[in-house]
Amino acid sequence: MRNKKLSRALAATVVCLLFQWEVHAAQTPAPSKAGARTTETGIAIFYSDTMQGRPLTSGEKYDKDALTAAHRTLPLGTMVKVTNLKNNKSVVVKINDRGPHGSKTRIIDLSGRAARELDMIQDGKAKVKLEVVQSPKS
Repeated sequence: MRNKKLSRALAATVVCLLFQWEVHAAQTPAPSKAGARTTETGIAIFYSDTMQGRPLTSGEKYDKDALTAAHRTLPLGTMVKVTNLKNNKSVVVKINDRGPHGSKTRIIDLSGRAARELDMIQDGKAKVKLEVVQSPKS
C-alpha cells in the first residue's frame, strides 16, 4: 500500500514538473540553431536624437551613431540584418534594448545611424525584413 502512495506521489510530481517545463518553454523564445536564420517582417521606426546618452536595457548608453536596435523578444546581443523592403538597402545591427513600445506592427526600433543607412529618415518608418545572423554567445 505504501509503495502505491509513493508511486502516485512520484507520478504527480513528474506531471507537475512537465507542466512547468511546458509553460516555461512556451514563454521563452527558442534559441536559433547554428546556421539557422529566423526572419520577421514588419515596421521599423527609429530612436529620437533626444535619447542620446540615455541608459538602455543592456546597460549600455544609447549612441545614435552606433548600429544598434531594440526588439521585444530577441536576446540582447543578437545580430540582426535589417532590410528596407522599399529600396532593398540592408544593415546589420546589434539588439541592445527592448521595444518598440506601442503598435504591434512595429517590430524594431533602430538607432539613427541604422535608419540613415536604410534611407528611412524622411519617411520616419519603413517596412522591413529582419534576419537573425548571429545569436549571442551563451
